[in-house]
Parts: sequence; C-alpha cells; structure tokens
Amino acid sequence: MRPNITLLLVVSVVAAAQTGPPRVKPPKKEKEPETQTLPLPPEPPSAVITETGKLAFHVSPLSSKGLLTQQVRDALKALDRASGSATFVKLRAFVAGTGDMRRVATIVAEEFSDKKMPLPAVTTIQVGALPMDGAQVVIESISSEKGDKKTLNPNGLAFFSAQHVPELAAAAKAQDAVMVQVTCFVGDLNQVDSARAAVTSAFPGAAANFVQLTRLAVEPGISCEGVGRLQKPGTSPAKLVFTATQMAFEDREEALRLAFGRLGRALESMKASYADSLVMSVYSLNRTTADKTLALAPEFLGPARPVGSTEIVEGLPSLDATVAIELVAAGH
Repeated sequence: MRPNITLLLVVSVVAAAQTGPPRVKPPKKEKEPETQTLPLPPEPPSAVITETGKLAFHVSPLSSKGLLTQQVRDALKALDRASGSATFVKLRAFVAGTGDMRRVATIVAEEFSDKKMPLPAVTTIQVGALPMDGAQVVIESISSEKGDKKTLNPNGLAFFSAQHVPELAAAAKAQDAVMVQVTCFVGDLNQVDSARAAVTSAFPGAAANFVQLTRLAVEPGISCEGVGRLQKPGTSPAKLVFTATQMAFEDREEALRLAFGRLGRALESMKASYADSLVMSVYSLNRTTADKTLALAPEFLGPARPVGSTEIVEGLPSLDATVAIELVAAGH
C-alpha cells in the first residue's frame, strides 16, 4: 500500500510550525559595576598631647601658584620637608582671598590619611591679606620629633602674648628664652617690611610669619606673639596639649558657654583641664564679642591666668560663627 505523500507533507508542515525555528540564546548581560562610595577622611582631632622637649616650629613659604587647594597642598609639602620625620601635632592656617577655608582641614585630613600619618589639631582663620600678591594661605606648624632623637627644648618652652617687638624682646630676655617662632599681626601690609626687619634683628633664627588680620585696619599697628626656648630649667611642663578652635555661633553668653564647654571636653579627652591652661587665643569678628568672651573666661579657667592674644579677624570657618577659642595647656 503506497503511503499518502500529501498527508505526510501536511503532518511535516504542522510539526515544523509547532516546533518553530531553533531558539537562539540571548547574550548574557554584563553585570554593571557596583557604585563605590569612597569613605570620608577622618576629621582632625579636637586636641593633641605631645612632649614639650621634642617640639619644632616652622612656617610654610608663601606661594602665588594656583588656587587655595593647590597652595594648601604645596604648603603641607614644604612643611613636611622642613620637619623631616617629625610628627605634626598642630597646624594654624591663615587664609586670604575668596577660597573656601573649610577646605583646609579637609585637605589636611586627606593628605595625612593617604600617608598613614596621625592627624594634627587644625586651626583655620580668614585674614585680610598676606604679604604676597596671589598668596591665599600660610600655615604654621608645630611638629614633634620621633623616638630618641635629640631633645630640642631640654628646659621647656615659654609662650608670649602679642605685643610690640621691643616689649616681646624684653619679655623673652626676662625669662631667658630664645624665640623659636614669632607671628606678627599688622594693620597694613606696608608695615610688613619694618616688622620683618625688627623681628629678624631681635629674634634671628626664629620662624616668622606676618599677616594682615582684616582688609581694613580695624586695629592698626604691629603686635607680635611668639614661643621661646627656655635656656634654664624652669616651670615648663614636660607635656603640652594643643587644642583646635571651638567656635561660638552667637554673641550671647549661652552660645559662648557652649563653646567653652566643648573646649573643656577637648582638654578632658587628653586628661587635662582648664586649670592647666597656659595660653588662650581668641579670634573674633568684632571687639564686642571678644570682650564678652574674655569676661566669661575666668568662670571656666578659674585661677589660671593664661597668656595669649585676642585678635579681630576677617572670618571663621563657619559663616554663622562670631568667635573662636583655642588653648595650650599643660599635659599629664
């Protein structure tokens, strides 16, 4: 019996229609890389403790190259070279111009974290001008020599409030101290040359810094504060605590008390207290708030009568801040 060819063809066509063309496996989608969130750099500490005998003082050279970020990085590199293998414990940056001065602490944290270096306490102040066209920052550093390296200050250090150069020289002589670091605040940049000449003559070898605190000469004249290396044994403590600034955001007593409270906690974190205070620096946007801060200080400091300077400045790291306070205290 001959097969029905027509039927076979119909069955084959139906079967082909049911099975369809061979399925092609779609290409595997590539997995998109996960978005990485870089961790924020740690914030600089509110206080640092270190040995007095190991401390060295430097001032970064002025530069007009680039904007604030580049100048901060260049200043840190210069200070790193000057200090060798020493560990930075305190940086004080004076920023001029329109750059965001809050970037200073962030850059310090980034640079030091990348190099696995301990972070120093950082103070940042906006000033009116620096003695170089285009310069936006100058940084003062205090660094501590490591290990068993030679003691730099065997008899300790003395701190001096801002005053005229002749008076500062007399005060240093009275305490038998050789100045190692001097900061001069001028009302006008035209005064820098005369201030530099006076400092160079009176304190040869000292790391010197010159800044105009406000664009307008709110407080004209020249005053210089400093640190001296004692030549004879005295009452200098074996350890020192350096704090960063604590800011108040209004000029009311309540706001000032909060700033003093935070400053006290910073000292406590280093096992120190207000009674150990040696130096108090006040940076204020106006004289009224500065006077209120000074009037309130004895309530916290008690019988301690620290030396120090009160300066009217151009600005602080927070737009709402009215005053900033920092301390140097004896460590234990």
